[in-house]
Amino acid sequence: MNDTDIQNHLFDKQVICPVCDAHFKTKTVKSKSPRVISKDSDFFVRYSVANPYFYDVCLCNSCGYAAMKSDFENLKSHKKELVLSNVTPKWKPRAYPDILDEKLAIERYKLALLNAMFVNLPDSTNAMISLKIAWMYRLLEDSALETLFLRQALEGFNNAYTKEIFPMYGLQRDSLMYLLGELNRKLEDYQNALLWYSRTIVSTNSSYKIKEMARIGKDLIKITNV
Repeated sequence: MNDTDIQNHLFDKQVICPVCDAHFKTKTVKSKSPRVISKDSDFFVRYSVANPYFYDVCLCNSCGYAAMKSDFENLKSHKKELVLSNVTPKWKPRAYPDILDEKLAIERYKLALLNAMFVNLPDSTNAMISLKIAWMYRLLEDSALETLFLRQALEGFNNAYTKEIFPMYGLQRDSLMYLLGELNRKLEDYQNALLWYSRTIVSTNSSYKIKEMARIGKDLIKITNV
């Protein structure tokens, strides 16, 4: 797909920074554009046209505040000062092209992760950003860095499971139980993977689809350990 084709799938969204009140535009993929090719076992969606993951982070070039678009405008007022004191003094504005790729998406996700850590956002936020960074490294076929960020995501989601309210980033309790199993399996911790899969399968609140995905995960472990 050439640049013109990708441009046709993007539009400018007007945004006001909740930290410094700067007005700016951010590229967003049109809701009708994403065409799903397939879905990986850890909920990563592969797209055939403009990839929404590449444009998932909103970044204010004035103060350096960055967050996933679902979180960007929800920053609590008492956390603004943490951005202004920890992020803004080190921030050097940079221009991004209209069309982003995996490497630029990773850079922006990492800025969002840095902001999340400085302003003490929930573990689920750090985990979801880390998971999306891992997915970008998967597209780049960099298995070492994918594994590193899958591990960070697992740690964050483990903490979030016991401390936070569901749903979190679209994950209900059953889908997060399954995801914890799946991340453990990908990281070859089969004992914990089987534990989470079993919890998912026996839970009366788990959907049929999620239970089936957990059963597939268990079967993959059996095949791996034959």
